[in-house]
Amino acid sequence: MRNFILILLILLLSGCGKPEMPSPYHATDVSWRYAHADFQLTDFNGDTRSLLSFRGKVVVLFFGYTHCPVVCPTTLAKLAHAMRLLGKDANRVQVLFVTLDPERDSPEILAKFVPSFYPSFLGLYGDARATTKAANTFGVKYTKQYDKHGVYTLDHSDGIYLFGIRGQPILLSPYGQRVDLLAQDIKLLLDISR
Repeated sequence: MRNFILILLILLLSGCGKPEMPSPYHATDVSWRYAHADFQLTDFNGDTRSLLSFRGKVVVLFFGYTHCPVVCPTTLAKLAHAMRLLGKDANRVQVLFVTLDPERDSPEILAKFVPSFYPSFLGLYGDARATTKAANTFGVKYTKQYDKHGVYTLDHSDGIYLFGIRGQPILLSPYGQRVDLLAQDIKLLLDISR
């Protein structure tokens, strides 16, 4: 009985630490992992860009490719819906679409495809090496899958990175996140800068 009481006291005292406050975000805070993550890619206007190019805005970063049959267009459509939900605050958000398929996604194709979802969306590309480096920096995995005709699709990680105005916090929103919850997270990131 004495051992039981001793164990019970230890368990009760171990729960007396400082309570953790629940995160206000629906997405997962991954700041610890990507605090120094960045890229050097080119936008479809020919300008070299990095995350620092967009300081002062919430940055929404998504990796994909224009020939993607479902995930990429669905995600871009959801991001466009989120921008409409933000109203005038959408002017303080920059959505970046990084192509994982520089062989097929030329600047001209990106310039037509990406802003067709929302006018301010920006497509970024690099050569194979820069693309791999950017993807690896953010833990994005992708592989080509060929059909019997030699045409390929890309299997790739999904998820949307959200960066606060000063680059922190960094959130990762899963594929399929409800648009209203995504918009709420962006709004919270905008509000912490005021």
